[in-house]
Amino acid sequence: MINIGVISFGSGAVLFLVLTLVLLTGQHGRSRKNALKFASIVSTAWLGFTALSIYYEGPFFSYLVEPVRSFSWLLFLGYVLVSSVTNAHLAVQRFRRATLFVVGFTILLVAIVLLRLFKGAAVTNFHGIDILYAGFLLLSVAGIVLVEQIMRNAHVESRRAVKYLCIGLGIMFAYDFYLYSTALLFQKLDVAIWEMRGFVNGMVVPVLAIAIARDPRLSLDIFVSRRMVFHTTALLGTGLYLLAMGLGGYYIKFYGGEWGTVVQIVFMSGAGLVLMVVFFSGRVRASLRVFINKHFFHYKYDYRDEWLRFIRTLSSGQPDDRLRERAIHSIAEIIDSPGGILWMRRMNRFIPVSSWQMEVSENDVLSSDHPLIKFMTAREWLVDIDEYERDPELYNNLELPEWLENMARAWLIIPLIVHDHMIGFVVLARSPAQHHFNWEDSDLVKTAGRQVAVHLAQLDASQALAEAKQFEACNRLSSYVMHDLKNLIAQLSLVVTNAARHSGNPRFMEDAITTVDNSVHKMNRLLSHLRSDTIQEKAADSIELCATLGDVVKTMSNNKPVPSLDCQAAGIHINADADRFGAIIGHLIRNAQDATEDDGQIIVRLFKLSDRAIIEVQDTGCGMDEAFIKERLFKPFDSTKGKTGMGIGVYEAQDYVYKLGGDLEVISRVGEGTTFRIRLQISDASENDVK
Repeated sequence: MINIGVISFGSGAVLFLVLTLVLLTGQHGRSRKNALKFASIVSTAWLGFTALSIYYEGPFFSYLVEPVRSFSWLLFLGYVLVSSVTNAHLAVQRFRRATLFVVGFTILLVAIVLLRLFKGAAVTNFHGIDILYAGFLLLSVAGIVLVEQIMRNAHVESRRAVKYLCIGLGIMFAYDFYLYSTALLFQKLDVAIWEMRGFVNGMVVPVLAIAIARDPRLSLDIFVSRRMVFHTTALLGTGLYLLAMGLGGYYIKFYGGEWGTVVQIVFMSGAGLVLMVVFFSGRVRASLRVFINKHFFHYKYDYRDEWLRFIRTLSSGQPDDRLRERAIHSIAEIIDSPGGILWMRRMNRFIPVSSWQMEVSENDVLSSDHPLIKFMTAREWLVDIDEYERDPELYNNLELPEWLENMARAWLIIPLIVHDHMIGFVVLARSPAQHHFNWEDSDLVKTAGRQVAVHLAQLDASQALAEAKQFEACNRLSSYVMHDLKNLIAQLSLVVTNAARHSGNPRFMEDAITTVDNSVHKMNRLLSHLRSDTIQEKAADSIELCATLGDVVKTMSNNKPVPSLDCQAAGIHINADADRFGAIIGHLIRNAQDATEDDGQIIVRLFKLSDRAIIEVQDTGCGMDEAFIKERLFKPFDSTKGKTGMGIGVYEAQDYVYKLGGDLEVISRVGEGTTFRIRLQISDASENDVK
């Protein structure tokens, strides 16, 4: 009979041989993987050589290989430990010194083995201690220490792979420690423990395989034919099914009484019929093939390269209408399609908005309630027209529009979905390179379609925003014009009201003519704004503030309380449009007059602070509370004057002051009054004029 040791070491050699062959696949040139391959090759040789030595009952020449085997595993563990510690430079230096020491120790053990083989065991015995066993014991201790250090220093994210490596090699070195410590204790090897050593080493291989599969630095590229896996899986499933049916038939026969045999035959025949129906089902076979491709094989695409190319194509150029054409191109080049057409939702229809190397008719329109649109929205599927023609039931007998069926080059219909809403779809032309369109192509194209949908939705949103801004500018212009007209009408009404009493007064008539002339000038300016559909700022002039404020105060003196001007610094200039600046100061004075009793006081004050001109419009009116100032004062179209107010005077004043590079501050107390304080940058023309 074959010795148990031969079976033990032989099985271990076979398992390590398989591991070695697996490690020879994939990328090369990595230190950790090369060290593992070396250790696996040496372990295979050692186990095989030991099995032969036991079988032929010859001297144990395997002792010559065992030190090299232990050294190879220590070398591999050293590489793993160096990559785990923080201070890599210091660890590499220590690793090199330790490697030299272990190499020397291994050579010493080999010399001791040779001496023992030729001179006998007594030569290696020193005061009752077998030096060879002690040396092997020290190597096993070194292995256990390295395993412990690797587990202690492993990063959290790498422990998933390292723990299985440490478990496998830890068991191997622990068994060696137990073997040689027992041999030193009893001064001889335990034959049973020795013979089981091959089994223990063989059991380590599956654990190492798990660690290798989880470590990307030990990359394995093993490819098996999809056809082979498919047929193997189908055969295995058939076998398991027949086994289950056989057990069921046996149970029926054993417990079925007189009808047991009949029921068993019927049951087995029905089981065979079900198996044949399932086996020849195209849908089941396709589902099985997709399952195998998804879970057993590397992917067809290099997704990093594909995604970088897709984003580069999609984002190149300006975000204009050409984006639609780039969107078609970016999806098409994934599967080498030579052209495509884009439909987008417009109201309740999907109309063609762009094409790339493919012709389309403007009449090729789909309603939003068409079965094709409902199907793609509900399922989020793309439609493979070739597959649809082969198996319409797969698409629930979907009806395609006639113009799409007649489109000669049409191949794929890809939905563009954003947040479960279908905003459009792309029809791609048939690819001359893609002969098999599978689940992986479908997943990638659908994902690209979702990304394209986001970009197209953003383009539509940007265009809608631009249109909204145009309407906003028009509305703002109308509001400003109405506000200015309201003030002009108020001035002209005051002139008409006082004309009956002061028509004979030359000074009144002079002021009236000046007021009318000023109103005509402002109305002409408003008309020019209306013709251009926007508020165009005139080139900024250098205006002298004291004179400008004097003109505004004089104009606003027709209402009560009459404002007064306090110019504490003359010759201060700023760069602004005189008409627009005068208008916003007039708005602030008019608001102060509306908030102040006729016997109250309004002061317009000008002074200089550092390099800033300070303008204050102070009144003794009703004042405002903090909440009103914070939430309502600068909010457009929010007025406390009822139907007579527009609510944009203060808003316009703040907006224009900010455009001049200044700021507007409001100080107010309820029942005490309000002060609007404007700070503006002084122009260079003020340097020689300020007194």
